[in-house]
Amino acid sequence: MKDERLTVAETAVDADERQPEQPARLQRPEQPEQPVGAGRPEQDGKRKRRGPGPFTLLLLPGLVTVTGVAAFLALTGGLPSPWPEDSDTNQAAAVDIDPSYVPWLRKAASACTILEPSLLAAQIDQLSGWSDDTDALSGQKGIAAFTDTEWRTWGRDDDGNGHSSPRDPADAIMALGRQDCSLAEKVTELRTEGRVNGDLVELTLAAYSSGTDAVTEAGHVPPTARTYLAEVEALIPRYETLDRAESGGGTGGAVGALLAAPVSPLTVTSPYGSREHPLTGVTKLHTGVDFAAPQGARVVAARQGRVVFAAPTSAYGNRVVIDHGTIEGKRLETTYSHLSSLEAAVGQTVEAGTPIGRVGSTGLSTGPHLHFEVVLDGYYTDPRPWLVTGG
Repeated sequence: MKDERLTVAETAVDADERQPEQPARLQRPEQPEQPVGAGRPEQDGKRKRRGPGPFTLLLLPGLVTVTGVAAFLALTGGLPSPWPEDSDTNQAAAVDIDPSYVPWLRKAASACTILEPSLLAAQIDQLSGWSDDTDALSGQKGIAAFTDTEWRTWGRDDDGNGHSSPRDPADAIMALGRQDCSLAEKVTELRTEGRVNGDLVELTLAAYSSGTDAVTEAGHVPPTARTYLAEVEALIPRYETLDRAESGGGTGGAVGALLAAPVSPLTVTSPYGSREHPLTGVTKLHTGVDFAAPQGARVVAARQGRVVFAAPTSAYGNRVVIDHGTIEGKRLETTYSHLSSLEAAVGQTVEAGTPIGRVGSTGLSTGPHLHFEVVLDGYYTDPRPWLVTGG
């Protein structure tokens, strides 16, 4: 969700009350225009005709040389650039999707070996162009274009917000992953039995488009699925940067899991999403996940990074914020709140597993627990798909 922003420099303000910051535009001072002819005063009388001066005599040979070199480079293709192109940066810039979808794409793709986040993203792009508008004619809903019948088979409340809906992007992405993995299992059996031939990913996409019966009857990708297959495969390169999650931090987790457990075990007592605050009674976004833990239990950094905030606050109590750099061009931060004590200092560099504090109940809290948040490019997102499965 993107309705609330985090500003780590504010020390005693409830994050639920913050308003999104407006990006500042860089203003450049305007340069005064120079009047035409400035610096060349009019001379009285007729001007003298002059021959080439020493400046011209020195400059002209250089201009001739430069012109010749330019012509040579134009013919030969130019000099090689000393700066190689950053292909990852170029590909990341081409991924124009909600950044909160990225961990769900990775989590969904980790369900079976044939799936990659880029494949799921390309499917969704082909199906809906990332639009969640309902197609009244076909009955398809949400970014993954599920019908009500299909949703009863594949849909779940994966983000734990209390509702299972094809219009919920997280639920839809996970459901599409389950559907693809089930189809992949079926066509794998068919290929093992020698009833179909071909690439497993292509057969899976064909089964999605035309059904496993059509694939079985054809013995390969049927003609009815070729257009869909070609359109999805053409879109995959646009999202390939999603397949290369940054390494580091020593999480050692499953595919797409970029964060280690900040406490162990990971026992959720209050998930991310809309809820009624247990103390204030106000219904609003719960911006993180509450993990149950005993008073004084050790809290550790979830990933390598730099501590950018470590101090008491009124709502969060003792709070630590760690900046982990960029993921797919987006700034990633994690926060750790209601700590009984702080064991980290601003400016400190930490590794995954470095102790940063102890579980407590400081601030607005009803008992010892860790309130853990993941902030992507300034926006809160559900921490659970980012975390190593099983803690």
